[in-house]
Amino acid sequence: MAELSTIARPYAEALFASARDDQAGLASWSDLVSELAQVAGQHDVREALSDPRLNAAQRIELFTGLIKSPLPASARNFIELLVSNNRILVLPQIAEQFEILKNQHEGTAAARIVSAFPLSDEQLQQLVAGLERKFGLKLKPVVTIDPDLIGGVRVAVGDQVLDASVQAQLARMRDTLAA
Repeated sequence: MAELSTIARPYAEALFASARDDQAGLASWSDLVSELAQVAGQHDVREALSDPRLNAAQRIELFTGLIKSPLPASARNFIELLVSNNRILVLPQIAEQFEILKNQHEGTAAARIVSAFPLSDEQLQQLVAGLERKFGLKLKPVVTIDPDLIGGVRVAVGDQVLDASVQAQLARMRDTLAA
């Protein structure tokens, strides 16, 4: 079976092309796609949508009934397309791909920052400013805390990872000494 990201990519690209030309704007579409993905990612919803006793129309009504935001006609058409192609459960991966396309279009990227300790606003601003110079992109930081790092930070921007944690330094020292 194909990777889910491979299946999701054409849907995300088509949705992005449509959303880019929509007067509602990319930000509102991003929020809507995120909500759709959250609903589709729920275990109970996945089970219900996989029920063979439901026909396509029932699946569409079930899914759209769970969405709190108002659905424009184009979003409803997209949901109908996903249901008819048995791809509604791929929505979380479609949302990821959509967000990547949106970030590329805006010249931004998500920076996943894992820190051993909570960062002050000033420390975060300094870190993000340095990372923006390094990557040449406007970064949107997402910070999580992991005490196992002992100290320092680990940053992931796209597929690039900068690991300046004490844990990584100790692992490098261990590997050097073992060699």
